[in-house]
Amino acid sequence: MSGSGNPAPGAAPCRFAHYFVLCGIDAESGLEPDELAGENFDQSPLRRTFKSKVLAHYPQNIEWNPFDQDAVNMLCMPKGLSFRTQADNRDPQLHSFIITREDGSRTYGFVLTFYEEVTSKQICTAMQTLYQMHNAEQYSSVCASSSCSMDSLASSIDDADATSLAKLQRYNSYDISRDTLYVSKCICLITPLPFMQACKKFLIQLYKAVTSQQPPPLPLESYIHNILYEVPLPPPGRSLKFYGVYEPIICQRPGPNELPLSDYPLREVFELLGLENLVQVFTCVLLEMQILLYSQDYQRLMTVAEGITTLLFPFQWQHVYVPILPASLLHFLDAPVPYLMGLQSKEGTDRSKLELPQEANLCFVDIDNHFIELPEEFPQFPNKLEFIQEISEVLLQFGIPPEGNLHCSDSATKLKNLVLSDLVNDKNGNIPSNALNMYELLKGNETIARLQALAKRTGVTMEKMTISTPLTEEKDGKLSCEELELRDYKLNVQLREVFANRFTQLFADYEAFVIQAAPDMESWLTNREQMQNFDKASFLSDQPEPYLPFLSHFIETQMFATFIDNKIMSQWEEKDPFLRVFDSRIEKIRLYNVRAPALRTSNYQKCSTLKEAAQSIEQRLMKIDHTAIHPHLLDMKIGQGKYEQGFFPKLQSDVLATGPTNNNRWASRSASTQRRKDRLRQHSEHIALDNDMREKYMQEARSLGKNLRQPKLSDLSPAVIAQTNWKFVEGLLKECRMKTKRMLVEKMGHEAVELGHGEANITGLEENTLIASLCDLLERIWSHGLQVKQGKSALWSHLLQYQEREEKQEHSAESPVGGGTERRKSDTGITLPTLRVSLIQDMRHVQNMSEIKTDVGRARAWIRLSLEKKLLSQHLKQLLSNQALAKKLYKRYAFLRCEEEREQFLYHLLSLNAVDYFCFTSVFTTIMIPYRSVIIPIKKLSNAITTSNPWICVSGELGDSGVMQIPKNHLEMTFECQNLGKLTTVQIGHDNSGLLAKWLVDCVMVRNEITGHTYKFPCGRWLGKGVDDGSLERILIGELVSSTSDEELGKQCRTPPQQKSPTVTRRLSITSLTGRNTKPNAGQIQEGIGEAVNNIVKHFHKPEKERGSLTILLCGENGLVAALEQVFHHGFKSARIFHKNVFIWDFIEKAVAYFETSDQIGDNEEALLLQRSSCKTFCHYVNAINTAPRNIGKDGKFQILVCLGTRDHLLSQWIPLLAECPPITRMYEENALLRDRMTVNSLIRVLQTLQDFNIILEGSLIKGVDV
Repeated sequence: MSGSGNPAPGAAPCRFAHYFVLCGIDAESGLEPDELAGENFDQSPLRRTFKSKVLAHYPQNIEWNPFDQDAVNMLCMPKGLSFRTQADNRDPQLHSFIITREDGSRTYGFVLTFYEEVTSKQICTAMQTLYQMHNAEQYSSVCASSSCSMDSLASSIDDADATSLAKLQRYNSYDISRDTLYVSKCICLITPLPFMQACKKFLIQLYKAVTSQQPPPLPLESYIHNILYEVPLPPPGRSLKFYGVYEPIICQRPGPNELPLSDYPLREVFELLGLENLVQVFTCVLLEMQILLYSQDYQRLMTVAEGITTLLFPFQWQHVYVPILPASLLHFLDAPVPYLMGLQSKEGTDRSKLELPQEANLCFVDIDNHFIELPEEFPQFPNKLEFIQEISEVLLQFGIPPEGNLHCSDSATKLKNLVLSDLVNDKNGNIPSNALNMYELLKGNETIARLQALAKRTGVTMEKMTISTPLTEEKDGKLSCEELELRDYKLNVQLREVFANRFTQLFADYEAFVIQAAPDMESWLTNREQMQNFDKASFLSDQPEPYLPFLSHFIETQMFATFIDNKIMSQWEEKDPFLRVFDSRIEKIRLYNVRAPALRTSNYQKCSTLKEAAQSIEQRLMKIDHTAIHPHLLDMKIGQGKYEQGFFPKLQSDVLATGPTNNNRWASRSASTQRRKDRLRQHSEHIALDNDMREKYMQEARSLGKNLRQPKLSDLSPAVIAQTNWKFVEGLLKECRMKTKRMLVEKMGHEAVELGHGEANITGLEENTLIASLCDLLERIWSHGLQVKQGKSALWSHLLQYQEREEKQEHSAESPVGGGTERRKSDTGITLPTLRVSLIQDMRHVQNMSEIKTDVGRARAWIRLSLEKKLLSQHLKQLLSNQALAKKLYKRYAFLRCEEEREQFLYHLLSLNAVDYFCFTSVFTTIMIPYRSVIIPIKKLSNAITTSNPWICVSGELGDSGVMQIPKNHLEMTFECQNLGKLTTVQIGHDNSGLLAKWLVDCVMVRNEITGHTYKFPCGRWLGKGVDDGSLERILIGELVSSTSDEELGKQCRTPPQQKSPTVTRRLSITSLTGRNTKPNAGQIQEGIGEAVNNIVKHFHKPEKERGSLTILLCGENGLVAALEQVFHHGFKSARIFHKNVFIWDFIEKAVAYFETSDQIGDNEEALLLQRSSCKTFCHYVNAINTAPRNIGKDGKFQILVCLGTRDHLLSQWIPLLAECPPITRMYEENALLRDRMTVNSLIRVLQTLQDFNIILEGSLIKGVDV
C-alpha cells in the first residue's frame, strides 16, 4: 500500500484482503428474535433464531469497496445467532459467501463460525425465562398430542414411557444453575478474489490461537493487520507465501493465458451431485433456467454454485446470483427471471413441503440427497455421453467415483448408521479416508449431536465418537493435507480444461458470424438494441445436426449475447480477460487443425492440455515466487490484546484502522504502477467520449435483456422490496418487447430486411426456440406475485380456475368474445360455417390430447395453439378481464395487476398476429384432428349436386386421409384423421353414374377444426365424361386462406406482412367456358419457365427442414407444369377441329404413335442410340399414364408426365424429340416456340439445371402410375 492511511484509490485491488469482520451477539441489545428469518415460536428457545450484529470491522471503509454492514451481517450469519449448551455439538463451521454488486462485480467472504461461552448474566436469565414460558405452553399440547414440537428425537425414544414429560422437559430445557450457555460468533475475511483455501487456513489458525492453552506468539492484531495491509494479491501467474499464526500459507493465481482463478474444490461438487446430475444441472445453467440449490450446509451451497459457474468459462452467469439466500430474502424466489440461488433446508423438512412460486422452468438441486428435478423440456448437451466419459476418466484418475459419494439409493439414515458404526467399531477413532468424507458431510448435523448428547445423559459412554477434525490436525497429517490440496488443485484445473475444451470445439468458428456493424463505440452503444450482432441462422446452418437443439437455445441466452457484445467491444477497448483466454485457445486449435471444417463434424475431440495445466499449477505451488512481510509487533497500548482462552479478544481498533506507515517494496511498486495507470486513465479520458455518458451507455448496453442483475441484500424496507418488484415488472415488459420483436423480424422475410430489421431467413429450429422462450416468459410472468401456488404451471392453473368459473356460467350466454368471425363466402353463397372463437374450447382441445401428461406441457400446447390461431393476445386479454379472479390469485405488486404494463404486454403479443405460425401443427404431429371440407360448385353453369357418387382424398405434408366417399346430395362433410400437417393437395372425383353426372366444381375448402387454418383448392373445371378434357378426377393444389382480420392487421402494422403471390384467376384450359384470356407473348412464357425452374433450385438450396411444399412449385399457379403448358400452347393450331376439343395430350399421343411406328419400320437409320433410348422411355411413360387405373383427363395426364419427367431428369431429353417429330408441323403454327430451334435449346439448358436435385413427388400426384 502507499504509506498513508488512506491509500491511493487504485492501490485497492492489490490487497489480498479488504476487510476483517467480527459478528456475534450484542451484549447491550440482548436477545432480539429475528422475525425476518421466519422461525416459528413452537421451537424450543435454543433452536430459535436471534438477531446478530457486526461487532467490529477493519478498516472502517474502503473507497473502492464500501462496507455493506447489513449484507455482511446477513451473509456471515444467515440464520442469525444460535445458542448451544455443553451437551450440544459445538464444532466450528466454515462457510463462504459472495456479494454481487449491481454492476456485476463480486466480493468474496470467508467465515468461520464458532461457539463462545455467554458471560452476560442478563442473557442467561433471559434464556431461562424463555424456556419456562415455552415449557408451560408445551405442557398442554403434549397431553393432547404425541407429536410434540420439542425435540422429535427425544420424544420418539421415550415414546413408550408414559411419564416421559418430566424427562422431556429436563432434556429440552436450559437451567442456569446446571447448564453452560454458548452462543455463535464468527470471524470473516472479505477478499476481492476467491482464495478459499488460503482464507480457510488463516481463519482456522486464528481460531486455534483463541482456543489454545498457550497464548499466540504475537497479539492477534499483528496477524490481522498483516493480512489486511501487508499481504498483496499474488501477481497473475505467480505464487505467494504469507504467514498465519502458526504456519505459512501459500496461494497462487493463474497466468494471463490460463483459466481464471477458482479455489472451490470441484471434487466436492462431483462427490455431492454425481457426474450425470452435474452435467444436467450445468446444461440448465447454460440455458439460463431458474436453478435452486437446496442443502442444510451453507458451504455446500456455495461450493456447488461456484463450482458450476466456474465451469461456464468463457461465458459468465448474467442474472440473479445468490448462492446463500438468507431467510429474510425468501421473497426473491418469486423473481420472474433466471436465477441461481441457494436455499438452506431446515432439518427434517421434506422437499414436498417447500412452496416455490414457479416450477415450470425450475431445476431443483437437493444436494444432501443427491437428487435433482429437471424442467420438462430441455435439450441435451452436445456429445453428452462422450463428454461424461471423458470427465469420468479424469475423476477416476483421482480416485473419485463418477456417480458421487452419496448415491441416490442410500437414504440419509442408512448413511448415518454406517458412519456411526464405523466410528464405534474403530478402536483408535481413526476413520478410513472414504468414510472421513462422509463424516465431513455429517459433521455439524444436529441429529447426530443430539444422539451424542442423549447417549451421554443416559450414561452410555461414547468417547470413541470424538474425532480429531481437520481443524485440530496433528503434525503428521500435515504432509498428506498439502498433498490433498495439490491433488484438489490439479483435479480442479483438469476438469475445467475438459469443460473449456468443449466450448472451444463448439465455438471454434464463432468469430466468422459476429456482425461488426457499427463504425465506432458510441454509435454501437446508442443503437445496440436495434442491431443484430451475431448471424444466428448462418451459424446454426454450419453446425452438425445433433448439436442444433442445444445450440439454437443457447445462442438466445443473455450469457451468449454478453459474450458477443464483449467481442464487439474489444475493437475499441481492452479485451475482457475471459474472452482473451478463449480467443487464444481458438488460435491454438486453428494452428493444430490447419482448417476449420474438421471442427464442424460431430466427432468428439478430447482435451489435450490436461497434463500441462496440472504441471503449471504444481510448479507454482512448489516454487514460491513472492513472500509477504512477516507479521510483527504493532505500536499497541499496554494491557490490550489480553489473552483469555476460548474467548476472541476485543481487538484494538486504532492499530487496525489504518495501513502501515513504512513504505515496503510492494507498496512502492504498486504506487509506481498506479501512477502509470493514472496517466493512462487521464489520456483515455481526453480521447474518449464524456466519461459519465460513456458509463451510462455501457451500463445500458450491458444490462440489455437483463431484468434485474442482483438483489440488494442490505436494505429490506417495504419501499425497496416494492421497487425491486417494480424492476421485475419493467424487466418482464422489456423482455416481452424484445422477444416479440425478434419473433416478428425473423418471420417477416425480405420486406423486414428492406426496412432495416436484419436478416430475412429463419430456420424452423430457431423459430421453435423463440416460441419455447416465449412460453418460458409467459410462465414467468404468470408466476410473478402469486398468492398461493397451485400446480407446476402458474398459467395453466389460472386457465383452469377461469374455465371452472366460465363453465358454471356457460348456460347463460356464449363466450363474450365469440364473434371472431371466420366466415368464408364464395360466389355461390355456399360457405364453411363460422368457427367460434373460444378460449375454453381451445383449452378443451388441449385437455383432449392424451399425449400431454403434465400441466407445463398443457400450458405450452395452449400457447402454441393460440399463437397459431392468432388469438394469443385476445385469449390472454379475456383471461385477465376476470379481475376478481386476478385479485384472488395475485398480490398487488404482481405484473398481471399492473394495468399499464399489462396492456403494453398484450399489445406486444398482438403484433405477433402479423405473421403465420404453424407451431402447434408442426409439433403435435401424432394427434387426431377433426377436419371439415366443403365442395363449392359453379351453380350458374352446372348442377349444384351431382347424381353420381363423389369422393375426396385430402393430403398434407404429414400424410393423407385416404379416399372418403362424400354422402350423396351433400356438399359438406367432417372427418377425423391423424394430423396431416400443412395441407397440400385434394383429389376429387366421382364414378360418372346417374343422369346428372357432369359437375363443374369451382373449388374445395378444407379447414382444420382445431387450429382454424382454412385451405382453398381452386378447380374451375368440369368433372365428367364427354365434357372439358373428360376427367372424372382431378388433383387440386391448395393455398392457405388468410382471414380478413389478418389482412386488416397487415394494413395497420408498420412492418408489412410477408408478400403473397398476387391471386391470379385460376388458369383454365384453352377451351374453358369463360373463353380465352389474353395470351402471354413468347418473352413472358420464357420468363415464366425461368422463374418456375429458379424457384425449384432455390427450394433445394434451403436447409431440408426449412423447405416448403415442392408440389406447389411443380403444379401450383406459377409452377413448372403451368409454365410448360404455356410453352406447348404457344402456336397450337385451332383448338377445335370438327367441333372436337384438341389438347396438348393429343399431340403427345400422336408423337408416341410416330415414335413407335418409325422404330418398327426402322427407316430412321441416322437416329443415334441415345435418341432411341429417349424415344423408348418417353413412349413407356406415356403408355403407363394412359393405362393407369385412374379416370384422369388429358390435362391431368400432361401434369403427371411433367412431374415424372422432372423427377427422373428426362424432360431435357424429351423436349428435342417432340420438337423434331413430324406431327409438330401439322399441329403447330410456324412461329410456335416449339418450332424455334434457339428457344428449344435454351429451354433444354434451363431444364438441365434440375438434373442435380433428388426430386421426391407427393404420392397423390402419381398414384396408380407404374413406370
